[in-house]
Amino acid sequence: MVMGAPLEDARHLAQRYDRMRQEAEAQAIEVSKRQMKLREASGNSDMVSRLEAAESKLQELKSNMGVLGKEAVAAMTAVEAQQQRLTLQRLIALVESERNYHQKVLQILDQLEREMVSERQRIEGAPPVVESSMPPPPAYEEVNGIFMRNTVAELVETVEYFLAEAIQSYQAESDTELNLSTGDYIVVRKVSNNGWAEGECRGKAGWFPYDYIEKRERVLASKVAQVF
Repeated sequence: MVMGAPLEDARHLAQRYDRMRQEAEAQAIEVSKRQMKLREASGNSDMVSRLEAAESKLQELKSNMGVLGKEAVAAMTAVEAQQQRLTLQRLIALVESERNYHQKVLQILDQLEREMVSERQRIEGAPPVVESSMPPPPAYEEVNGIFMRNTVAELVETVEYFLAEAIQSYQAESDTELNLSTGDYIVVRKVSNNGWAEGECRGKAGWFPYDYIEKRERVLASKVAQVF
């Protein structure tokens, strides 16, 4: 809503115009009365001069009303124009606010889409989880290097001790298995015919997949020391 000088000026002019209109209406009635009296008492010079003065005042009021009316119209037009500018500014601000809001929503949606695409690519690119078909390692009990169960002995091939290097890591899944890290050196003591080997690494002994190691003919002494 328009506030301040333009609106106050327009209100003031409108009030002045209204008072002047009422005064002009009253003066027009006075002129009409004097004309009637003059017709009843024709030839009275005093009444003629009073009538002429009343008519002159009425014409002055009408002239002033015309000027004041133009000023009032111009003032109201200025107020309307200012009101339209303010309304337009509010509409522009509202549209800008809505545009910014929708841009933020689009940014959030774009970010969400990128995250979803990235997650889908990560899932699709992840190596498939393949359940191992490898049988469990032999469950053995060893006393002084001699196997106590015949069923285990039947599974184990007789081999000479040899050194091997872990070519990939292995996480033990039971107490009878041995954790391996890539690059570890192992003293292999037994190799089973179901894909398992038994050996010692870093002071611990247990079973591990034979395919996770490679035999080494020559090993640095510092590497051998790490085995025990």
